[in-house]
Amino acid sequence: MIPYSLLDLSPVPQGATAADALRNSLDLAQHAERWGYTRYWIAEHHNMPGIASSATAVLIGQILAATQTMRVGAGGIMLPNHPPLIVAEQFGTLASLYPDRVDLGLGRAPGTDMKTASALRRGLAGADHFPQDVVDLIGLFQTSERGQTVRAIPGEGTNVPIWILGSSLFGAQLAAQLGLPYAFASHFAPDSLEEAADLYRHRFTVGKTPKPHFMIAVNVFVAETEAEARRLRTSPQQGFLNLRKGIPGPLPTPVDRFEDVATDAEARLVNHALRVTAVGTKAMVKEQIRALIDSHQPDEIMLTGMIHDHTARLKSFGLAAEIVQELEA
Repeated sequence: MIPYSLLDLSPVPQGATAADALRNSLDLAQHAERWGYTRYWIAEHHNMPGIASSATAVLIGQILAATQTMRVGAGGIMLPNHPPLIVAEQFGTLASLYPDRVDLGLGRAPGTDMKTASALRRGLAGADHFPQDVVDLIGLFQTSERGQTVRAIPGEGTNVPIWILGSSLFGAQLAAQLGLPYAFASHFAPDSLEEAADLYRHRFTVGKTPKPHFMIAVNVFVAETEAEARRLRTSPQQGFLNLRKGIPGPLPTPVDRFEDVATDAEARLVNHALRVTAVGTKAMVKEQIRALIDSHQPDEIMLTGMIHDHTARLKSFGLAAEIVQELEA
């Protein structure tokens, strides 16, 4: 069966707090484990009022403690923000406490605006060092060699699985060269999806991963009726538009039609960026996910969905898990 996983940004709904969002993430993770999700990934963002996952490794530790068997990890850590040694120590600590359950996805973007990137104190040049930083991290997770002066303790010998995350050909090529699994951010930047998948698969060299492992991310909104599912989707549509306008905020409450609160040009921009989406009733979403799997032949799918109401989010991801299981059956 194709593995299906879940990406959580720990959204802060309008009218709620970051504490509410974090409690919701812990609750969702426990449900996701029961529903058979393979991985539960948290994404690093900073200075965004609608996202509570900024202290990514801390939240991952809490979710690991609240679950039993599901893999938990970063989807991802924005490596330009951090020295590789610090990342190795953080995730080495998690892997030491929870062996064979921790994933480390690495991104090249800062996950924030430029001023906040500067406040993180590594500067914009960190992205230029991304390939070498990835190589350094791989080395820090391996068993140390005699005479090695810099070691990650905890970290060395844990061999935490590393994924490359991306939305361009750069990440696809790097993952292929290093022989690492690759997750494509098709849920918000799908333009290079087909080309990146082809490049990764054809240039893959055996490394830490013996064969290519390509993951796509899909926005999913499942409800009893198509109208309700489309209404749930209007929250991330509004949030994405606000982010593009430079006015990020809490996850907006849903409206009946996104087009009623956006201009035609704005709606086209948002819907183009978020087009890798399955929305509707269970039967409708099943056909949409089937079509995406048939079209892109992923080795794994990562489901996500920024839904304002936590109960509705639980229901959507629960039905989505049933859908993928039924497709494989």
